Amino acid sequence: MTETLLETAGLCRAFGPLKAVDDVSIAVKAGTITGLIGPNGAGKSTLFNLLTGVLAPDAGKIRLKGEDVTGLPPDALFTRGLGRTFQIPRPFARMSVLENVMMAPVGQTGERVWGPFVGAGRVRAEEARIRARALEVLDFVTLAPLADHPAGKISGGQRKLLELARVLMGDPEVILLDEPAAGVNPSLTATLIEKIEALNRQGKTFVIIEHDMDFIMRHCDPVIAMAEGRLVFEGSAAEAQANPVLLEAYLGTMVHG
Repeated sequence: MTETLLETAGLCRAFGPLKAVDDVSIAVKAGTITGLIGPNGAGKSTLFNLLTGVLAPDAGKIRLKGEDVTGLPPDALFTRGLGRTFQIPRPFARMSVLENVMMAPVGQTGERVWGPFVGAGRVRAEEARIRARALEVLDFVTLAPLADHPAGKISGGQRKLLELARVLMGDPEVILLDEPAAGVNPSLTATLIEKIEALNRQGKTFVIIEHDMDFIMRHCDPVIAMAEGRLVFEGSAAEAQANPVLLEAYLGTMVHG
């Protein structure tokens, strides 16, 4: 059987009377690209925030590679192999694209209180390794020509690729993408999809929130659907396209023809 990398059991989170995530149990298998769909307000982003430690659940459990990680902060999850991008990227605008990527690794020697006491040579050597890795990652996501550009001056689509590059610096096993295609021109969307599928072939597992149903149906399998905080569907992309509830509520006529 395929290993379950990320799972939840009875996950709940409320904001006052609103149950944003209501008794959600999912199992994300290794090597899959799982699509997470649902209307606005369905609870998708809240679920992502729970999975990545941005929010703590009111009830339920989260396991990553079999380990209970419920309530751990984002940096602790990042070091355990869980990375995440945001719907609206917010890079350090005045820093270069390369500098933004170099800042991603957690626990760099120079950032620690005792860092200055371990020797300048060690810090320089570590920085050189991080720089070399960052350049490799930027080349992979096609941003190497923009390495010295201010991150605030690149396009929205390029910022999505920059977010992916920052995540890849941690070499995560599971990557959560929040609307990667939103606001991105078709050329850069194609590049982003190409990189996601290349990483998937290398063994990376993805969970993707996306409102573009063509994107979901072409590139994601399985598909999970949420509505009003609860799971309403979990199955293959083919099953999603044949499900009358999803066809009416989420997919519309886009999957016909």
